[in-house]
Amino acid sequence: MADDKAPTHTAFALKREGRRHSKWLETGNGRQDINGVFHVFLDRLPVGGFNGYVYFAPIGAEPPLFEPERPAQRSDAEEEDLE
Repeated sequence: MADDKAPTHTAFALKREGRRHSKWLETGNGRQDINGVFHVFLDRLPVGGFNGYVYFAPIGAEPPLFEPERPAQRSDAEEEDLE
């Protein structure tokens, strides 16, 4: 049964636009009920570069800034093994 309460959160999906560039796209909305269950309504999804991750931010809040993943740093022991 559908509930007619107003949404409390905005849904964002991360769309990759290259190896180091991504952006958040608003994809829908949702709300959390008194039992802690999220009810989500997605209007759209990114085409290409979508990994399935959806971020929920309170209405009016922005998602976090995307920071590219940094390559793993080699430890001193790993560098000695390579020599």
